[in-house]
Amino acid sequence: MGIPARPADAGELKRHLGLFDAVVIGLGSMLGAGVFAALAPAAAAGGSGLLPGLALAAVVAYCNATSSARLAARYPQSGGTYVYGRERLGEFWGYLAGWGFVVGKTASCAAMALTVGSYVWPGHTHAVAVAAVVALSAVNYLGVQKSAWLTRGIVAVVLAVLAAVVVACVTGGATDAAHLRIGADVGFGGVLQAAGLLFFAFAGYARIATLGEEVRDPGRTIPRAIPLALGITLVVYAAVAVAVLLVLGPQRLAHGAAPLADAVRTAGLPGLAPVVRVGAAVAAVGSLLALILGVSRTTLAMARDRHLPPALAAVHPRFQVPHRAESAVGIVVAVLAATADIRGAIGFSSFGVLAYYAVANASAWTLSPAEGRPARIVPAVGAAGCLALAFALPPASVLWGAVVLGAGAVGYGIRKATGHA
Repeated sequence: MGIPARPADAGELKRHLGLFDAVVIGLGSMLGAGVFAALAPAAAAGGSGLLPGLALAAVVAYCNATSSARLAARYPQSGGTYVYGRERLGEFWGYLAGWGFVVGKTASCAAMALTVGSYVWPGHTHAVAVAAVVALSAVNYLGVQKSAWLTRGIVAVVLAVLAAVVVACVTGGATDAAHLRIGADVGFGGVLQAAGLLFFAFAGYARIATLGEEVRDPGRTIPRAIPLALGITLVVYAAVAVAVLLVLGPQRLAHGAAPLADAVRTAGLPGLAPVVRVGAAVAAVGSLLALILGVSRTTLAMARDRHLPPALAAVHPRFQVPHRAESAVGIVVAVLAATADIRGAIGFSSFGVLAYYAVANASAWTLSPAEGRPARIVPAVGAAGCLALAFALPPASVLWGAVVLGAGAVGYGIRKATGHA
């Protein structure tokens, strides 16, 4: 398809990660991004339709995960859907997916860094956010094995905190089963928007696919790791959502700045609230760590094909990581973390991520049965769901997302016309 040859000095990444580490990296990404941050805005959008919204998000996420897993087994390289779109649909679609991922997830990195700052030191959110980006970029620079070990600890802490929240809510004596009923406030548009917000929380399984070049036996490991991570996350989200709804109800949940902390206080355990805050900060750190890993690997893949500066394709001879790509991503995220607004960053990120997965599903549609193609309904539902959720986002997110994707397409066309693509 006219793909430029890979630079000779690009190097290859070492395959350090087994099934357990791949699952943990996916969990660190999903749990950190969603369970502490997405429930309140999703409840504000969907009202008592929060749980149907969660179910809808899970269906779309399952389709995307299945398509991504089959493609990752076929193309076990760094870059995820950038590679799949390029190989299955053509160079432009791969580029557009990669562009949407890098831009959208860079914004998501900033959002997670700001989440860390808001929980650790609310009066100095931006300063703490920048410090978190610098520290985690340094961890990634030292090698993906060290990142995986840190993520293991983070996931263990977060799961322990969430288990404590569920137990406190269910046994605290403040539950009301009527809070789980679907009321007259529920509309299709609200449920769709709630699903779009909650899908943002599920999107971390892409980190497993974008690390394809660093996973041992990727043909077996990735198709197992992605559904495992997604399934565990769905169980955790459902348990936490039901427990918090039982205590707060959809209206109080929607208006809570820290709903999980509010829930344990309402349940009669105010001493647990500071622990929940620590858990939220740790979860956001885990998400940020995995996001930086994923963005830097897609940047590496695009640099290898000269869609980004070729210098970013270098792999460190000692640490075996794309050190220039990681450094560049860290610098951009640090600047955004110092200046950006968290809500705007999340909305903008969601649009780019959904566009990315739409290309993944379209790519999976082209697989043959011999190549491991999923049932046709899976990529069809996944692609349609991605488009529906993307355009259900707030109008400003849709507008800016479309503008940035369009700018990337124009840039690609200019480089193609001038012989630089």
